[in-house]
Amino acid sequence: MLYSVTHTTKYDYDAPVSYCHNIAVLKPRRSLGQELLEYKMAITPEADEVSERVDFFGNYITRFSIQKEHRQLKVTTTSKLRREYEQFKTDFRSDKCTRVTLDQAKENLLKTEIEILEAKQFVLDSIFINKTGEAVEKYARESFKSNRSVFEAAEELMQRIYTDFDFVSGFTSVSTPIHEVMEERKGVCQDFAQIAIACIRSIGLPARYISGYIETLPPPGQEKLIGADASHAWFSIFIPGFGWVDFDPTNNQIPGDQHLVVGWGRDYYDVPPLKGVVYGSGKSQLSVEVDIARVV
Repeated sequence: MLYSVTHTTKYDYDAPVSYCHNIAVLKPRRSLGQELLEYKMAITPEADEVSERVDFFGNYITRFSIQKEHRQLKVTTTSKLRREYEQFKTDFRSDKCTRVTLDQAKENLLKTEIEILEAKQFVLDSIFINKTGEAVEKYARESFKSNRSVFEAAEELMQRIYTDFDFVSGFTSVSTPIHEVMEERKGVCQDFAQIAIACIRSIGLPARYISGYIETLPPPGQEKLIGADASHAWFSIFIPGFGWVDFDPTNNQIPGDQHLVVGWGRDYYDVPPLKGVVYGSGKSQLSVEVDIARVV
């Protein structure tokens, strides 16, 4: 499956900005079943400095600064991706994946193989996911039992979050604490992914945050709308002896070809699409538009 993705972020300022410095995580990374074929970034006004590097997690990071007065910042990226992920989903139902229990997983995490050591960093606290109290662990323990399959427990956790939490856009922000989302049972995809990660880490297993896009298909007979697609987030759990398995609690499904990966990290803080600082005295208004199209 080939996809074309256009992502436009625009900041309108009500007073002139003299300088801004930004970090973007918008270039899709290579991942299982995904290959980046083309990528371009357009910045308006033209950036005075631009650099790209690969971060600790293997994500593409673009840094840029604008050192002239402006009242609008517009960043548009276009990507062409080959996505062939569906073929791997049958492996998730194999005995190698589904027969690993929680007790076995914890025992295997004591090993010193490179894959295990790399995964264990995702058990630790992170900026937005730290020790969250008894409520998170209690919620996790309803699914994760000592002799139960980790895969089955994670799948059930995904299903419970989908059922128990309401998708309410604008109710939370990037700084809303997890305990507040747990109490209110409301949020967006970012919150649901981080709730799941907090639950999994609370019982001692690695989990990471996946940032990307999801293709939203229109109802039968209706044309696809420009901007109907959106940035998305889901989580991945590490099952020792098998590897990483992704789950999307917002849509109650294991991601497939329509889930396009941009990057991953410990939580949202590691892979925000765009963040930065500006020198100015006014307020700003943010607008984001994402369009995903299948390339015939």
